[in-house]
Amino acid sequence: MSAPQWFNSKKIANLIFAIVSIAIILIFIRLARKGKDLYIRHLAGVDAIEDAVGRATEMGKPCVYSPGIDPIESIATLASISILSKISQTVAEYDSRMIIPNFDPVVYSVIDEVVRDAYIKTGRPDAYKSDDVYFLTNGQFAYASGISGLMARETPAANFFLGFFMAESLILAEAGSMTGAIQIAGTDSISQIPFFIVACDYTLIGEELYAAGALMGDDPRLKGGIKGQDYVKLVAMIVLVVLFTLKLFGVAGIDKILVGG
Repeated sequence: MSAPQWFNSKKIANLIFAIVSIAIILIFIRLARKGKDLYIRHLAGVDAIEDAVGRATEMGKPCVYSPGIDPIESIATLASISILSKISQTVAEYDSRMIIPNFDPVVYSVIDEVVRDAYIKTGRPDAYKSDDVYFLTNGQFAYASGISGLMARETPAANFFLGFFMAESLILAEAGSMTGAIQIAGTDSISQIPFFIVACDYTLIGEELYAAGALMGDDPRLKGGIKGQDYVKLVAMIVLVVLFTLKLFGVAGIDKILVGG
């Protein structure tokens, strides 16, 4: 008869990998906080943001920004808010206009402060229009319908759909495409990425949304975290290649490591 144990020895490989992963990420966060320049690949969607805002300014038309439908604790929403802060500064500098309808009331409250702060940073606090940042509805398809109607009325020159989206993604992307606007989208919702790729000019795919948030944000810890995760993936791939190679040569015990037991 076996006795209960506090620790499952079959999962020792998982524990080791978790410890190594956390250590790598913390090391890069520490390097970033010390001011080390950590290279993160430029993303086409991020590089196109300033051009999109500039186009809207030249045409005298607004931009529309949707932060998605997830609550404030969502990673995608936090990345979206980080991106929005930088876009808002560009909009303020160009003396343009951006309309931001929100799905979640808490997200709305945070975004209102973020955009207001962006205008203050650019030295134009009086140019901020609180009516352009508002809570629309927390009904999924009502939200999609509301933004679709907004885009039809305002005919924006640039649309940004950055955050977590579900079935409303295609509705938003198609409605925005019909206005002839430049569209930049990004989501970590795997099932919705194809719709954005087809209907938008630029799409941040999956974790590229997080990377964009780190690139455009002011917090060095974000860049350190992204860089650390990249190295964790690199280490994982190297370990898997080594283990599978050893398996091919018939080294005993590899199966237990690969399957966790």
